[in-house]
Amino acid sequence: MPELPEVEVVRAGLEPAVTGAVVTGVSVLDERALTRHPGTGLDFETRLTGRTFQAAARRGKFLWLPLGPLGDDDRACVVAHLGMSGQLLLREAGAATQRHERVRLDVHHPAHGDLAVVFADQRTFGSLSWDTVIPTPDGAPAGAGWPAAAVPTQVAHIARDPLDPAFEDGAFREALSRKGSAIKRVLLDQTVVSGIGNIYADEALWAARVHPETEAKALSTRAVRRLLHEVRAVLAKALAEGGTSFDAQYVNVNGQAGYFAHSLNAYGRTGSPCPRCGHPIVRVSFTNRSSHYCARCQRRAG
Repeated sequence: MPELPEVEVVRAGLEPAVTGAVVTGVSVLDERALTRHPGTGLDFETRLTGRTFQAAARRGKFLWLPLGPLGDDDRACVVAHLGMSGQLLLREAGAATQRHERVRLDVHHPAHGDLAVVFADQRTFGSLSWDTVIPTPDGAPAGAGWPAAAVPTQVAHIARDPLDPAFEDGAFREALSRKGSAIKRVLLDQTVVSGIGNIYADEALWAARVHPETEAKALSTRAVRRLLHEVRAVLAKALAEGGTSFDAQYVNVNGQAGYFAHSLNAYGRTGSPCPRCGHPIVRVSFTNRSSHYCARCQRRAG
């Protein structure tokens, strides 16, 4: 699934094209793309047409497009769940239907003119939906690209990500001290820390020399600080390289894939020598995924 860097690349690409754009038309080609929407395809079209996008916002792996006020409904937004293969693509107005296209939003931007925002999804696990926002518990801005302290109800349970200025390192360390679960499992728990998926968890744990099965509460304060530093470094590097792409579905708004896959040290490198010590990288089953690590560099603690 796309992780924080992939979703941030999409958000940043959408931002200049949708901010201030008015929705002039909505075409729902497949209502399976509206599984989280509270109404029908016609309801989605009716609610959205004529509204103005205020921004493109993100928290962790979740995207939303805040909508400008209209009557009494001034707390609305469109939430985008990319799921396994969802894409948000920018196209010229009137462009041919894209492969696996599910929903098209025709917009008019005051500077860029007429454009199309296309939601395409091969596996149909992603969705678009109308939602309302509620205040953030800490009173800080909800996430990247949106200064308001208000988050969609569908995203309210998602923790802040380590690149968020409002992320609290101390609170994260405290949360880990109460967790008897494996540290990798905690890193993937979006209610504890968001934006980290299987790939970047493996990479950060390798960089921090932490075994993925180490109990979270067994990590020292120093080890947690080192791990957070490496998580941020891995995410920042992936962002600079456009995200990780093993699948043609993971693309930005222009349909271009990321290249961070070429920089991986542990994930997907089973049997290859560890770049640090030369010991073979091992792969073990982890829930419905796999963990990749160096058994020499990443010794289990606790």
